[in-house]
Amino acid sequence: MKTIGLLSDTHHFWDEKLRLFFQEVDEIWHAGDIGSLAVADEIAAFKPLRAVYGNIDGADVRSVYPAMQRFTVEGVEALMTHIGGYPGRYEPSVLRELVKKPPQLFISGHSHILKVMHDKKFDILHINPGAAGIYGFHAIRTAVRFTLDNGNISGLEVAEWKKKM
Repeated sequence: MKTIGLLSDTHHFWDEKLRLFFQEVDEIWHAGDIGSLAVADEIAAFKPLRAVYGNIDGADVRSVYPAMQRFTVEGVEALMTHIGGYPGRYEPSVLRELVKKPPQLFISGHSHILKVMHDKKFDILHINPGAAGIYGFHAIRTAVRFTLDNGNISGLEVAEWKKKM
């Protein structure tokens, strides 16, 4: 059993609120727009980090993290990217991956809008954790945590904070 902390769109921002919310997780997954290697390194020093780069990430971040990652943790196969769309409106490269071999969990960021949806067509749980940073149009910062155990996803929790510090 592993507890996962999920965030996206930090845009150079990592703070004590995120650290406290993720204190008990086993891993942190970042769905892109990290902002800098310094932020990625700070998160990775706190907890093991799996990440993909986003559209604002520079060559330094892109040299370390891929655009898309597929991996299995505790029997749950996950596919993570930054710009991925959502059920019924997937980005074309994501759709090709889903048609080829649907994962159990699809994660994307970019929209700054928290979404948790079940895609009946592919039988996939889609999670977009919204935006954890302070830059962008969103009014509320969000992050997610959940548990993976023997092929099951459970205990999904959402944290929300006002964007103003």
